[in-house]
Amino acid sequence: MLVRVLLRSVAAAALPLVVATMPARAQEAALRVIVHVANPIGAVPRGELADIFLKKVAAWNSGQPVVPVDQTEDTEVRRLFSKRVLGRDVPSVKGYWQQAIFAGKNFPPLEKANDAEVAAFVAANPNAIGYVSALAFLPATVKVVRVEE
Repeated sequence: MLVRVLLRSVAAAALPLVVATMPARAQEAALRVIVHVANPIGAVPRGELADIFLKKVAAWNSGQPVVPVDQTEDTEVRRLFSKRVLGRDVPSVKGYWQQAIFAGKNFPPLEKANDAEVAAFVAANPNAIGYVSALAFLPATVKVVRVEE
């Protein structure tokens, strides 16, 4: 038992080092977009995904409300998602939301602290969409969707 805990700790500590030394294309693969297993989508265009997380798209094609869930600003996966999908760094995204809140237009997506919390939220919400690191454990009630260019 103790050996498993130690191995898990070593692996968790090494992951940021592995990701940081990966080429840009490999880092992009270090990110997975997830939805509830009941959601019929299998792929989402990158532009539509950005619009979902910037709340420019409020519903799935079925008409059901889409519920995006972000990770907190201090996570590496959030920085990667912001850069690769939203085309902005995290402070720019934060500024976008500050302006939207001030103008009374909208509020940012819910934030969860880590991959496990995002996966649990998506697993419990059929209309949710989130993102996790490539090595995150995923329950059977979520699935990975492909991001199309």
